Amino acid sequence: MNRTLGIIGGMGPLATANLFNKIVLKTEAKSDQDHIHILIDNNIAIPDRTAYLVGDGDNPLEELVKSAKRLENMGADFLIMPCNTAHYFYQEIKDVINIAFLNMIEETVMHIKEKYPTSKKVGLLATDGTVQSKIYDLYFNKENIEMINLDENSQKSIMNIIYSVKAGKNQIPLEDIYSAIDELKGKGADVVILGCTELSVVNEKHDLKGNIVDALNIITETAIQFAGKKVASK
Repeated sequence: MNRTLGIIGGMGPLATANLFNKIVLKTEAKSDQDHIHILIDNNIAIPDRTAYLVGDGDNPLEELVKSAKRLENMGADFLIMPCNTAHYFYQEIKDVINIAFLNMIEETVMHIKEKYPTSKKVGLLATDGTVQSKIYDLYFNKENIEMINLDENSQKSIMNIIYSVKAGKNQIPLEDIYSAIDELKGKGADVVILGCTELSVVNEKHDLKGNIVDALNIITETAIQFAGKKVASK
């Protein structure tokens, strides 16, 4: 079965474009017709998710639901959403649509369980909204895996990097990312999640090293398989 994929995009546009590029490159295909039919709603009207979750912005749920329903009405058979923070609203979106909605965070947890079965502590690089709302904690706690977060100053550095990518800046202080990774590993993390799609953009450009799991890579491969295609061998 070949399923049409719908992408709730615009969070941010560069991360959405990065996901589309990843899907195309990772799909095993010998011609245009072998690829996945993809619908993208690059909805830049969705309010900032982190701003809302820290009490300083508008609720993005209405626009997220609009995108989901629009994609369903356009013929999408299933949805994915390339924004970790927006998964705070996952269930509310899922409740108002009648098609499958893959959960990037849940898929990332399952991947780590499979690839790092002995891991008991996992580090997280993400927005303040993702960290403070404990979206990842909800899923990892079910597996008796502890989430490790950054100290305040390191978290600020990661937030600066995330919003620099959103602003289209090319000069990213990689040393700050590696310092944050080292901090999480120093606290006992066996693996570190890139839990923000802007950090996935950085990873795409610079191929970050270490026991790093990029949540966007995980949902890319899951979506390809759910669409009825094969992930291309490396």
